[in-house]
Amino acid sequence: MKLKDKVAVITGGSLGIGFATAKQFITEGAKVVITGRNQKVLDDAVKSLGEDAVGVRSDASNLDDISKLAEQVKSLFGKVNILVVNAGVSSMEPVGQITEETFHRIMDLNFKGAVFTTEKFIPILSEGASVIHISSVSAFAVAPGTAIYAASKAALNAYSRTAAIELAAKNIRVNAINPAMTETEMVNKSEGLKDLHAFFKNKMPFKRYAEPSEVAKLAVFLASDDASFISGAEYTIDGAVTVNEPFRA
Repeated sequence: MKLKDKVAVITGGSLGIGFATAKQFITEGAKVVITGRNQKVLDDAVKSLGEDAVGVRSDASNLDDISKLAEQVKSLFGKVNILVVNAGVSSMEPVGQITEETFHRIMDLNFKGAVFTTEKFIPILSEGASVIHISSVSAFAVAPGTAIYAASKAALNAYSRTAAIELAAKNIRVNAINPAMTETEMVNKSEGLKDLHAFFKNKMPFKRYAEPSEVAKLAVFLASDDASFISGAEYTIDGAVTVNEPFRA
């Protein structure tokens, strides 16, 4: 029970990595607040997680929603021990065809939303709190069509490092997790891309994507007292896919 009696907030916690993290946190003794934009999906997630979960419909790209979320969590629990900034979106457009709409949609959620979620929660983070930003290997690994998504994650990692320094005086730790492709609902529903995913998996050293639970277990470690002197770090969880990329078979 590494997280016994701790309160955790996970944005985008109704699906994928966020949901797996909520499930793992509860297993480790935490009470969890999850957010999402789709009320039905959120309700289903809370029902599945059980009595230690609370769902709040909130759009992580909307600053008013973020402020209301922080106020609601404060009224429910007072203080927060763990903040997992997970909500994000991905979209592919090649350089030369990038639209302003795509730029704002990705940046507003992945970077602006992540920054201001952190900012709004700082006043209610407890002594020794852990902030975890779910980023991506795209922050440093190049793939066609991902320029804006990659930029949003690289910016988030830069913010995380600076936040780690500035929040150390409050004994708040800030770290980032960089997953590669993960078996989320979004990947599994992409019927037209099955051959492409099979190709990608064949190129990966372990011949598979990560399971959301594997990323969640890393989040448990970073949220727990076992990581009490870890801050300003980036943890890549990719099955070695980004190691010596030009030399992979």
